Amino acid sequence: MKAEPADQIRLLDLQEIDSRLDQLAHRARTLPEIAEVERLDSDIEELRSKLTAAETELSDLDREQRKAESDVEQVRTRSERDSKRLDSGQVSSPKELEKLQSEIASLRSRQSELEEVVLEIMERREAAERRRSELREELASLEATRDAAEERRSSAMVEITNERASQQERRERVAAEIPEDLLAFYGKLRDQYDGVGVAALQYGRCQGCKLALSTAELGGMRSAEPDEVLRCEECRRILVRTSESGL
Repeated sequence: MKAEPADQIRLLDLQEIDSRLDQLAHRARTLPEIAEVERLDSDIEELRSKLTAAETELSDLDREQRKAESDVEQVRTRSERDSKRLDSGQVSSPKELEKLQSEIASLRSRQSELEEVVLEIMERREAAERRRSELREELASLEATRDAAEERRSSAMVEITNERASQQERRERVAAEIPEDLLAFYGKLRDQYDGVGVAALQYGRCQGCKLALSTAELGGMRSAEPDEVLRCEECRRILVRTSESGL
């Protein structure tokens, strides 16, 4: 293939732009904030599940406490009713009197037991409330951290997008100055060789594969016509001669 030396030099400018665009695309995919936000989202989801469980536990304890308090109230009411009956002197039969006194003692014992149950439920409820409060604080802190990470990610993405737009505009201008056949050949090689289709020959070394050319290879390049499009024998990329080629 033939191409004016100036057009070949221009390919190096295009490669520089394309490499920068590739770097920007890679950076956009691998921003540390992306992984951080994903991790925080997972932690937040887990914490919300724990908070839901804590709130469910509190709701269950509320029902349990209401039931226990209702049981206490029922026993207290029966005990007070029996005590009033006993104090009123309405019971004259010794046998019935003994039975009533026994029932009152039994009710008071039962009331004491139920009150202990209520206290135990209240203690569990206090612990559950503390746990819920701690989870809420932890969740709020985690959400704030996630918002900050999201803000950093958005800021970085805006920076990347702006530079990408600038580089893309520059690429269009440079590409328009390069002959179509040379541009197409460069694009084909770029697809084949990890995004690098052209490299400069600098001080006898290919800047694509970083290998030094042999004496014979350098001799062949010295004798080649200036408009001859050369390729590295090792990496097969277009090799552009410059003032620093060492030929």
